[in-house]
Amino acid sequence: MKIGIDVGSTGIKIVFVGSGGSEESADPDQIIWKIVVPTKPGQSAMVDDLIQQGLTAVCAAPSDIKKTCVTGYGRNLINSTSHVVDEISANAAGITRLTRGRARTLINVGGQDVKIIKLDESGQVTDFKMNDKCAAGTGRFFEIAATILDTPLEEFHTKDIQAININSTCAVFAESEIVSLLAKGVNKYRIIKGINNAVAKRIATLAGNGLLEEDIYLDGGPAQNKGLRQSLEEYLFCDIKVVESPQFTVALGSLYVDER
Repeated sequence: MKIGIDVGSTGIKIVFVGSGGSEESADPDQIIWKIVVPTKPGQSAMVDDLIQQGLTAVCAAPSDIKKTCVTGYGRNLINSTSHVVDEISANAAGITRLTRGRARTLINVGGQDVKIIKLDESGQVTDFKMNDKCAAGTGRFFEIAATILDTPLEEFHTKDIQAININSTCAVFAESEIVSLLAKGVNKYRIIKGINNAVAKRIATLAGNGLLEEDIYLDGGPAQNKGLRQSLEEYLFCDIKVVESPQFTVALGSLYVDER
């Protein structure tokens, strides 16, 4: 059994990988348990507790752990790991494995940044861009918006409604703008469509010309937002694909960086 850990700025994601299914068709690299919790102070103790929770859930002992890898912004804060890898390499390895090498471009919307990663046929990173100077368009921005609008991220799908323009590009000012629009009685789904469009426009600007190559995948927690995917397809003029449980791609990929 192997454990992949992604200590992100807003969430800690852990996956247990091991054999699943019948003995005849058991997959040694199947995700058998996963969890995501908000990042809080004391990440090392949190990770230890979560690993113990996972071991209990899958009826395993610490001696059954053959490999543990950690990545993410807080990777150097964790004491109970044997391998530490950078999140870009982990992200690339994870999406390559999940798509069986089909992904050529990955758009990762993380807790505090947005990354666009270009991959070759073997899953190696050939180019990337990152926006980490502003929280606008990141997981934290969506988290704030979801709280104000009292709407789960999974319900941010708004294909057949007219968007209202969100003028602010700063997450702080956008928060005030959203509150003001609600006070004026604007339908919250028009606001949601406006938020998705604003984020998609920022990502399209970051991508520029020549960085996007199909197949294009979206991952990170905000990839669960179907409306963001719809807006991205409108602004990028191409199909955007999402793997199952996209918030766990980096944690899973941390286990396979050294196998590419």
